Amino acid sequence: MDGDSSLALRMTRNYAIGMSNADFLYNLWYVAAAGGQVAVGKTLAKTVLGQQLLLGRDSRGEVFALRDFCPHRGVPLRYGTFDGETIECCYHGWCFNTAGQCTKIPTLLPDDPTDISRIKTQSFPCREVNGAIWVYIPAPKTRAPEVLPEIPAPLPNPPPQIGGRGDADVPSPASQGRVREGVYYHVDSVMFPCDMDHAVIGLMDPSHGPFVHASWWWRSKRSMHAKQKHFAPRGLGFAMVRHTPSKNSRAYKILGGQPSTEIAFQLPGLRTEHISIGERHIVLLTALTPVDGERTELHQFMYTNIGFLNLLKPFLRPFGKKFIQQDLEIVKKQQDGLVGDHPGLLLIGDADQQALWYYKLKKDYLESQANGLAFVNRVPEKTLRWQS
Repeated sequence: MDGDSSLALRMTRNYAIGMSNADFLYNLWYVAAAGGQVAVGKTLAKTVLGQQLLLGRDSRGEVFALRDFCPHRGVPLRYGTFDGETIECCYHGWCFNTAGQCTKIPTLLPDDPTDISRIKTQSFPCREVNGAIWVYIPAPKTRAPEVLPEIPAPLPNPPPQIGGRGDADVPSPASQGRVREGVYYHVDSVMFPCDMDHAVIGLMDPSHGPFVHASWWWRSKRSMHAKQKHFAPRGLGFAMVRHTPSKNSRAYKILGGQPSTEIAFQLPGLRTEHISIGERHIVLLTALTPVDGERTELHQFMYTNIGFLNLLKPFLRPFGKKFIQQDLEIVKKQQDGLVGDHPGLLLIGDADQQALWYYKLKKDYLESQANGLAFVNRVPEKTLRWQS
């Protein structure tokens, strides 16, 4: 499948019906929200891989994630109250701590022998790293392992002095806590009306820019030219190894100097772009999280130690939002075609090779999980050529 770049893969699956639970990738970390979306003493209801979750931040500022479900009568806990320590169900007042353990049942008499500490709603490993709230989703009817995999780090390791105040300001991948003001900003979160596969393929597609994102400050159809990029396997995915940005990527010119960039993708749906100009850095993290079989949420973050870019936040944010909005609009149009018994879809040439690699990675990951084997990355090191 990754030998002949002229190979066309016909995807005969009817995507209009959406993905099933069997298509989801479990035992991985997903971005559920941006840290700024959950205030101290507040909760936020989210759905990840079809699982209703209740995110929250306790009175100490620590984040947590519970199944949004009261085990008494099934009412979602999001309809109750939270005082920074205890969640109270709105139906009968059952109370739970941030670990999901029941702490109070108001209807029980003081001498009732029921051990309410054994009553729990499921909790999920939850960490806040570099301004993103990550939740680990185990396979259905299983628990998370005691030793969890590392959270994918959007910053280089070791991280550069993002923010200009030293490495201490940038939490390591395993640490908790938000990055301080000036170090990053959250661009946007958008709901895409498509399944995870289509969202991922759109995320890594290198050739739609001159058509979907055509603009004076980015690219146009007239600026299209042949490109050649080298790729290498990386962790649960692959990377377009460090290179000089294309000459028709005008937005890079405002950075000055000689920028270079490396773009990496890894399962389940994480795209990281690290732009370097000497000691100056920009890291863009785009995280896709399946809500269910028909919707995927996109979260985008930007990290930089370039002072004037932080000062230009009010100006730059609309550009980031416009980019995402353009992608959203094309996905909506795509869904108008993926109805009923539509024809199979084609992936052709080197421009679509990354999509083929995604399907291979996903297939191999699912098989490794089903057989209890270690995942082996079979993406080859290869140079791809296309025009955009």
